[in-house]
Amino acid sequence: MAARDPPPATSYAPSDVPSGVRLLLTIPFAFFAPELVSIFGFWVWVLVAATQVATPLLQGWVMYVSLTSFLISLMFFLSYLLGFYKKFESWRVLDSLYHGTTSILYMSAAVLQVHETIMSESQNLKNYYVNTAASFFAFITTLLYILHAFSIYYH
Repeated sequence: MAARDPPPATSYAPSDVPSGVRLLLTIPFAFFAPELVSIFGFWVWVLVAATQVATPLLQGWVMYVSLTSFLISLMFFLSYLLGFYKKFESWRVLDSLYHGTTSILYMSAAVLQVHETIMSESQNLKNYYVNTAASFFAFITTLLYILHAFSIYYH
């Protein structure tokens, strides 16, 4: 009597990934909400866009990183909500690599934003306060991306 082969797997999804709104209530996926809908990441590019740009190269990089990471994180979030991740075996590795890389890029953007804040202190007090808030939110967002990358890696 020949042994039967097991049925082919139809999904590579890990069984512990919740679906729907429960996704926002479990770690590491709970970091999507503050990254996106963004109490933090959204405010970085809004505040930078609201200032008078003194050095376009510095704040252009901050805008690029914050806006690009916002859009890619939105795509990741939607793929989790819609179940797209179930079709790929290495989805968690991709998610962890993305968030790790983005945390490094966001750290560079946050440091450049702090530099711009220091430079704007003597020029216009209103721009200084807006740049200070953008720097604060950039570092908070960096921390969220780091936490997301590590938690998805170790989960």
